[in-house]
Amino acid sequence: MSLIPFQSIDWNLIPMTEHAGETGIAYWQTLQLEGLRIRKVTYSKNYFADHWCQKGHIVHCLEGEFISELETGENFILTKGMTYVVSDNASSHRSITATGVELLIIDGDFLK
Repeated sequence: MSLIPFQSIDWNLIPMTEHAGETGIAYWQTLQLEGLRIRKVTYSKNYFADHWCQKGHIVHCLEGEFISELETGENFILTKGMTYVVSDNASSHRSITATGVELLIIDGDFLK
């Protein structure tokens, strides 16, 4: 991983992109650095991911609540202040929320 100099992130200046789920919309604000991606992600009400993800993440719930469903059938409810961590290819997972949620998601080469 490369050396990252000190920087602050003003999320108000980061453009938002839309990503449709099976139902609902995910809104991403993304800061891409070498070997590191930091995203503020908001899932709309009734969001259901359209795919199983195998990417590693650190996911911190900023507001609301969501379910992280594993392909094994296990469900984990995360609420404001909770975090989960998973490495690349360690488990297939997807996000679901009835009420909407705001997340900080960090992923990168260090999770391989």
